[in-house]
Amino acid sequence: MGNPGRQPVGVVLSVSEVTIVNLEADMAADLEHIELTCFPMANPDDLLSKDDILAYADVFPEGYFVALANGRPVGMGAGIYLDFDFDHPQHNIAGITGEHQCANHDPDGDWYYGTDITVLPEYRGRGIGGMLYEKRKGLVIRDGKRGIIAGGSLPGYFQHKGRMPIDEYVSRVVAGQLHDPTLTFQLSHGFEVRGLLENYLEDEADDGWATLIVWENRSSSTPTIDP
Repeated sequence: MGNPGRQPVGVVLSVSEVTIVNLEADMAADLEHIELTCFPMANPDDLLSKDDILAYADVFPEGYFVALANGRPVGMGAGIYLDFDFDHPQHNIAGITGEHQCANHDPDGDWYYGTDITVLPEYRGRGIGGMLYEKRKGLVIRDGKRGIIAGGSLPGYFQHKGRMPIDEYVSRVVAGQLHDPTLTFQLSHGFEVRGLLENYLEDEADDGWATLIVWENRSSSTPTIDP
């Protein structure tokens, strides 16, 4: 899940004015607001709520990064450690992450599973999403994990779903023939599409489809996976 892609913005902001910090419990209400704002077509029950974020603050705040502009949360990137079976990749976000989207966190897990990355629309196009991805990568490298996995939303599909199936849409985005606000951004940061996930979460924009995206930590001593 994620929606950090570029959109027209009305805020003049430089990267130097943004700081990335780890989650603290008193940020939960603001971060819930970001979730609801960034995924207007999704079922709110599938999004991070204040209670979910408070649980994250207890379970794995080191894996939950928050972008602050003038002290105000304007974006976030959350995730947990777990193991992943690439031979049986189909899953939905609730099933793989557990209660509060963090109960299945395993400190010894091989992969960082990104549960969410979002930036408020008026702050997009300023490099904040990239900063959040770099923080995730830095954590993975520091802890010697194999890489990052996520189910990526496809908000751009809403404009095409009456004309083409989801697999064609994703293929054309990967080929650079179409632009998707989220997937195109993820590809530009080194992620690869390893498949499609059906019924990942309830979202009218992409009819519940998500991409299975992977970024591998090439400095890890663990062998890489086959595409």
